[in-house]
Amino acid sequence: LAMDHVPEQALRHSFLSTFGSATEQANKLGLKQTQSVISMFKNYQVVQINKYPLIVTFIAESSANTGLLLNLETDMGDLLSDLQRVVPAS
Repeated sequence: LAMDHVPEQALRHSFLSTFGSATEQANKLGLKQTQSVISMFKNYQVVQINKYPLIVTFIAESSANTGLLLNLETDMGDLLSDLQRVVPAS
């Protein structure tokens, strides 16, 4: 999606931070770490990938190929590894 077509609610901090909060709580309970979450809506989808301490979020049209979005994690592997090294964990 072009930035001007991204639904406002998908960019809200409260929406984007939910995955991180849920993952953190699951870890405290001793559950296996969640790697990704896919949220489907009428006109768009949100794919969030856990690359601790980063959470990578892709927002795309609902008709976009979700598998390809998930594969971007592999395609961006080197970049994400570099970012993981320089972003401090909280």
